Order: sequence, then C-alpha cells, then structure tokens
Amino acid sequence: MFEKIPPASAIFLKWILHDWSDEESVKILKKGREAILSQKGGKVIILDINVSADNKKMDKKSIETQLMWDMLMMVHLNGKERSEAEWEKLFLTAGFSHYII
Repeated sequence: MFEKIPPASAIFLKWILHDWSDEESVKILKKGREAILSQKGGKVIILDINVSADNKKMDKKSIETQLMWDMLMMVHLNGKERSEAEWEKLFLTAGFSHYII
C-alpha cells in the first residue's frame, strides 16, 4: 500500500490508518487517491475511530475505549486515534478536495 494500490472504484481501509503516523497515513491516502483517480466517482472508504472532542455527548465506556485504543497505538505502533480536525488535515494533505465523516 506504500508502493501501489491497483486501480479501483473503491478502496476500503478498515482499522488501517490508526496504525500509522500522520506522514505514513498521508502516503497511504495518496496511493489510494491515485488508484481511484482512474475511476469516475471512485471513493476511499475508511472505517476507523473518530475521537470526539465533546466527551459530554459520549458514554463512559466509549471514552474509555477511545483512550485505550489511542494508548495501544502509541505504545505498540507509530499510530494514534484521530479527531475530526486531524482526519481533515490528513485528507487535505493527501490531496482530497472533500470528505464526509
């Protein structure tokens, strides 16, 4: 995925980007973007945690789960769980013009 992703109308990344640093995630997203550019209407679909900045809207178990995953990613890998602002930065840096969360 760092070298090439074959052309496709959709790329599905389930629990992938939280394993990687911002720089590595941008590389993966750029390769995904290249793969879908050859297909009209192509999409990169990401299933990952979106850390909420507003903990008042979340139950205690959800907050604990997010924090546990964030610590796990930082300790064992170079990754982290990201907030919506951090996801936006990755998408825009990778060259995407828009996104939906």
